[in-house]
Amino acid sequence: MLSRPCFNLLNLEELPELEYKMGRIPSVITKTGIIPEFDASDCPLSPEIGQRRIIVANQLPLKAFKQDHQWRFEYDEDSLYLQLKDGLDPKINVLYIGCLKVEIDAEKQEEISQYLMDEFNCLPVFLTTDVQNKYYHGFCKHYLWPLFHYKLPVSCNNHGGVYDPTHWRAYVSANMAFTHKVVEVLRLRGEDDYIWVNDYHLMLLPTLLRKRVFRVKIGFFMHNTFPSSEIFRTIPNREEILRGLLNADLVGFHTFDYARHFLSCCSRLLGLDYKSKRGYLGVDYYGRTVSIKILPVGIHMGQLTSLMSLDETAKRVSELEAKYKGKTVMVGVDDMDVLKGISFKFLALGHLLETQPKFRGNLVLVQIANPARSRGEDVQALQRETDMIVKEINEKYGQPGYEPIVFINETISTLEKAAYYAISECCLLNCVRDGMNLVPYKYTVCRQGSSAVGPTLEIEGPSVPKKSVIIVSEFVGCSPSLSGAIRVNPWNVEQLAEAMHEAIAMDDKEKQLRHEKHYKYISSHDIAYWAKSFDQDLIRACGDPFAKRCWGVGFGLNFRVVALPPDFRKLSADHIKVAYKNTSNRLILLDYDGTMTSSSVDKAPGVQVISILRRLCKDPKNTVFIVSGRGREILSKWFSPCVKLGLSAEHGYFTRWSKSSTWESGMQGTDLDWKKVVQPIMEHYAEATDGSFIEQKETALVWHYQDSDLDFGVTQSKELLDHLENVLANEPVDVKRGKHIVEVKPQGVSKGIAVEKLIATMRDEGKTPDFVLCIGDDRSDEDMFEGISRATSNPSLPPIPEVYACTVGQKPSMAKYYLDDTREVIALVEGLAGTSAHQQAKPSESQSLAEKS
Repeated sequence: MLSRPCFNLLNLEELPELEYKMGRIPSVITKTGIIPEFDASDCPLSPEIGQRRIIVANQLPLKAFKQDHQWRFEYDEDSLYLQLKDGLDPKINVLYIGCLKVEIDAEKQEEISQYLMDEFNCLPVFLTTDVQNKYYHGFCKHYLWPLFHYKLPVSCNNHGGVYDPTHWRAYVSANMAFTHKVVEVLRLRGEDDYIWVNDYHLMLLPTLLRKRVFRVKIGFFMHNTFPSSEIFRTIPNREEILRGLLNADLVGFHTFDYARHFLSCCSRLLGLDYKSKRGYLGVDYYGRTVSIKILPVGIHMGQLTSLMSLDETAKRVSELEAKYKGKTVMVGVDDMDVLKGISFKFLALGHLLETQPKFRGNLVLVQIANPARSRGEDVQALQRETDMIVKEINEKYGQPGYEPIVFINETISTLEKAAYYAISECCLLNCVRDGMNLVPYKYTVCRQGSSAVGPTLEIEGPSVPKKSVIIVSEFVGCSPSLSGAIRVNPWNVEQLAEAMHEAIAMDDKEKQLRHEKHYKYISSHDIAYWAKSFDQDLIRACGDPFAKRCWGVGFGLNFRVVALPPDFRKLSADHIKVAYKNTSNRLILLDYDGTMTSSSVDKAPGVQVISILRRLCKDPKNTVFIVSGRGREILSKWFSPCVKLGLSAEHGYFTRWSKSSTWESGMQGTDLDWKKVVQPIMEHYAEATDGSFIEQKETALVWHYQDSDLDFGVTQSKELLDHLENVLANEPVDVKRGKHIVEVKPQGVSKGIAVEKLIATMRDEGKTPDFVLCIGDDRSDEDMFEGISRATSNPSLPPIPEVYACTVGQKPSMAKYYLDDTREVIALVEGLAGTSAHQQAKPSESQSLAEKS
């Protein structure tokens, strides 16, 4: 039996172990090293089992009802999750996981689970009543939903409820219950399952699932809006939610605006950058590229066209045509929700009738209100407000047999809605915020008509032009795709009234052109197109799950998987000490900022760092260098106590082998006249970008923006880079954008070239290094790693047996080793200094014993 429905969710019970070894990652890493690779041979797939899509959503695509005291079930043909199957290969098996819309008694849950699995390929998730109320009605509908639609909770009496920790815990519990069900079906299969997680109800599921199966293939689609970072950052658990989405392989949004807000949150809250490559957006997240998909969902064309072909539909259209004969009908279909702007529609109609009396008696707005999806005082208050406005306008402008507003506040069939769409000259969608909303799409298809309703609407035959007009709020997800619609600000009642007037007065030719434009897009971008496109991108985004080795890091909901090349591993102190003891010509290269210090205020080296460097330099077998982008003056001042320490300043332009030696320049007679051109430009950007500043070096100029607004700083840095590249196109300089900097420096200067020269000099002096340790943390240090690789791979030169290129932080790098942070770097270097001191002490002890004897 698959289901174990009645466990205590609030206890956050541990999920079951997988029956085969799939590289499970523990919640907390207690031992360094690489998690063992999953061997596919451990769970062989039978060849007849093909790919499967597991669709996970808050609700299953089922209708449930009781008949003769027994539960009966049938597919919900209007469910998007059921319709998306049309876009998939028929050979692909689709399994659904979600909640039922009805409450099932505990003793019946196991039996119904098995029945639904056998008959409908659906696996229900059963939540306790308490968890369901707190998770769905509490956290999802009364906290997340208003907040994602820009309604900040400012008081306990606000329509958008304040944050409640118990509701958050219920949200976590529900997501764990969904994870439990996914794991149940995963353990029965191999690696060919792709999981689609849907909407804001399940934003934690990717984290919880990847924590169990770190190579799982997950796509997440956000059917809701995604707010700006200024709104999203008010959520107390904002980072856990963001990391939840980033643990998917593909994250989809309806519009670029929503994707842009998500990327901005990743940048501002987690410090993550995104990149665009060959048309695909991606976020680099600990070695994994999380792809971003932007594609609005569509409607099921076949279902709607079939509905319009029914004789019953034609009959109802004929009845409505007769009822509203001689009148111009506008239609709106919305949920009874404060965000749908229903009241603004009514006020705009009242304004139009007041200013244009000629429309009184022949202009009708049919407003269909679907039942509210949530419950509470806000819905009741909206109902009272709406009823009051309808009554006031109908009493003021109505006539015997005529009401300007026909308010249908009850559940009606899809057929009935289609009939109203078909007779309406204009569709009005005025939401103040909405994730997508497919009402205009359905309206357009219904206005296209069919052989059944064509005679009634006088649009029979393909040669007869069809016409329609759409008025849409600019804050709705479908607005960008409806390029022929009249866009309005939903709060501007006068503008909305003017749009109504424009739609009514528009000539037929214009209506036809707008209709054709919309119908062409809607018919080609239907639900099947959306599903197929998302599925293809999910397969592309997942790629080969075994191409990289993976680490699990982080506690609880901050868990993430670090994906790194197979030969990338943590630098072990014990391993490097063995090589260190057995070598005699060692070259140690250390970056400074971000490697030997992580302070953002006092950058000068502390007593501990100076002491370690002095002990390392004291060993005659060691040649130790600080290789930094900083100027030689400040480096000389900071490291003056280290007499034998070598310094390479300004990315290797200046080099000094010890305190007593002179500074050498890698490029004599370099022309620096370009600084006269660059400095005024950088000063202009520094003045225009609050928090930025210019760093003056002898051979370079650097514009820093780490203390400015991050988004504005990035924008300005790109503009500055482009500006400088154009101005300096014929100058012998390099213009580079780094981590929160834009730097201009002479060509041929890099840490990589500097390191190659150091190794060449040691070889020329007959001291070819047999041990090289290089540690750095940023992009300029990648040049060092590359330079070492070139120097050690040249077959015409003596080999260097022991090479350790090490980056700081677990991230993609040219280095083959890593250390987590500066503390580990200092601990490693201190350990080497201790080894040197111990080796030097041994000969002294032996000499003393010899003298005594």
